[in-house]
Amino acid sequence: MLEQRLSELTQLPRPIYGQTEALPNKILGYRHSHPWVQFSYAISGVLEIQTAQGRFIAPPQRAVWIPAGVKHRVHCSADTQIRSLYIDQQALTHAPLNCRVVEVSALLKELIRAFADLPVEYDEDSAAGRLAEVLLDQLTYAPDTGLMLPLPSDKRLHKIVTQLQKHPDASDTLSQWAQRLQLSEKTLSRLFVQQTGLTFRVWRQRLRLLSALPLLEKKQSVTEVALACGYESMSAFIAAFGQHFGSTPGEFFKIQP
Repeated sequence: MLEQRLSELTQLPRPIYGQTEALPNKILGYRHSHPWVQFSYAISGVLEIQTAQGRFIAPPQRAVWIPAGVKHRVHCSADTQIRSLYIDQQALTHAPLNCRVVEVSALLKELIRAFADLPVEYDEDSAAGRLAEVLLDQLTYAPDTGLMLPLPSDKRLHKIVTQLQKHPDASDTLSQWAQRLQLSEKTLSRLFVQQTGLTFRVWRQRLRLLSALPLLEKKQSVTEVALACGYESMSAFIAAFGQHFGSTPGEFFKIQP
């Protein structure tokens, strides 16, 4: 398995290293890190990477960029197929410093597929090496999609976000949470923005929309997904989804990876 081979390496054999075929879902529930950049592309299903900073959700046509040394857990839906690449930090002239979910363009998809056919120790001074250089460039500059949910470090807020992640349909207000935590609503509101960069209302809406992605990918009806994620009507869900993702729920999963 790729994870075992990686653990045996002290350095990558080439600037880019990865498996030659998509691997089926394998949940790594424990926190781990790599001395190299990890780029994991969800060919099918929904991939989730969780770090101390947040949850990063990658449905098909998206991938997660994980900087070297960042501890993370991997969660996947049952039918997820993943292709992962590992990149030597020294081969990058510019690289995102934070974990992010990026768009996998048609060009990047084809480059990843072509790279999968190369031998592990490809000739860096050949056409294979030039392909790898173009792939590196495309990986580095892939646009950020914003498909992440920031998580707070404050213990009081941790109680709130843990409960809401388990029950995205919960309707508890910020005022109700403030009473439970014996804080003023103003203080709790300010703390939420300080810790996540988002207001409580915006954070909860993002949670609900991101929680909808695995359900939609499993072909659940839009009405069922809307109710499961806390929306009172299908139309309200579709409107919020369109505002955030720029498409309807049905259109979002139409493009084949």
